[in-house]
Amino acid sequence: MNFKLTSKYKPTGDQPEAIRELTDGLERGDKSQVLLGVTGSGKTFTVANVIANVNKPTLILSHNKTLAAQLYEEMKAFFPDNAVEYYVSYYDYYQPEAYMPVTDTYIEKDLAINDEIDKLRLSAVSSLLSGRKDVIVVSSVSCIYGMGAPIAMKENVISIKKGQVIDRNDFLRRLVDALYMRNDIELQRGNFRVKGDTVDIAMAYNDNVLRITWWDDEIDSIEEVDAVDFHRLATFDAYEIYPANLFVTSKEQTEGAIRQIQDDLVKQVDFFTEIGDNIKAQRIKERVEYDIEMIKELGHCSGIENYSRYFDGREAGMRPYCLLDFFPEDYLMVIDESHVSVPQISAMYGGDRARKKNLVEYGFRLPAAFDNRPLRFEEFHDLIHQIIYVSATPADFELTESEGVVVEQLIRPTGLLDP
Repeated sequence: MNFKLTSKYKPTGDQPEAIRELTDGLERGDKSQVLLGVTGSGKTFTVANVIANVNKPTLILSHNKTLAAQLYEEMKAFFPDNAVEYYVSYYDYYQPEAYMPVTDTYIEKDLAINDEIDKLRLSAVSSLLSGRKDVIVVSSVSCIYGMGAPIAMKENVISIKKGQVIDRNDFLRRLVDALYMRNDIELQRGNFRVKGDTVDIAMAYNDNVLRITWWDDEIDSIEEVDAVDFHRLATFDAYEIYPANLFVTSKEQTEGAIRQIQDDLVKQVDFFTEIGDNIKAQRIKERVEYDIEMIKELGHCSGIENYSRYFDGREAGMRPYCLLDFFPEDYLMVIDESHVSVPQISAMYGGDRARKKNLVEYGFRLPAAFDNRPLRFEEFHDLIHQIIYVSATPADFELTESEGVVVEQLIRPTGLLDP
């Protein structure tokens, strides 16, 4: 499906020329372009027109949640028939784990997750996994932080068809592997329930319920129903169910990860013992052994993200998977307010490593915690295919990247000198 721009306005002022120049640059294969637009000149509308012209999956990156939400609403209005998604941090409150050696103070991680934003993040990833091209994801800097591997997510997508012969219990096992939880009493997001020949699944990435009915071992019907009164909204001949979490792993991966964690624990305990620091050796031993027991018994533990390298099968120092890995190779990135966003992206890695350094040095975490991190700027830059930097005051970096070629948008659609 192609992008279909819906607006009662037509490009005016400097917009038509800016749209043409940016579109021509993308079609020529230019990697970097700058849109220099004064405040109130309609840069978002210009970008929307360019997206509609080139018809590529697009990531729009903003430097804070509020601006990202504003862009998301605007893009949803411009593209009501396409997949416009929102991907920002899902924490309402977040106190990261830290250790301050000067006062010998350990601060435990504390957080509160926003369920609605979690749903929108999953929706963004499911749209990208679906393979559709008409996807716009509006994101904050969260897009450079680690998440599950795309291949693990794809392996846990469940494809079903009407008339398909599949044992219902096998299907339920696949749902559990995709991190849906059975709850026959309360059907909340990410849960499923079984009643006779019917399975109801409260989708993790939208507000509706998928109802699948069996006739013996054959799927008799696939319906989307309202989550409140369960009246039918749509029927399907085929449907894809995407995982209920951004971190999906198999039993084999978990067992392999535990073995690697145990091996690295032995090395770290030996290291602290050799330098005569028995307190740190005892601390790391107790903490990691407790985490391993929790993973074995429950499948997770507090701070499991610090072991993500083992579950992903990454070598030490390898970058984590992130949202950018879910985009096809030929995608478009737009960085809004680039004079602020680019330095923010550059700073993320350093701040994260400085905090982890004390945790590792003082025996609170294994060195693998360093690999649960945001991308370095060079890694982020390597994942760019084509990019438009949007700013009223582009910095030297953006101007250098675009080799000094700047598309200017100075005349406002209103013709007014002030916005």
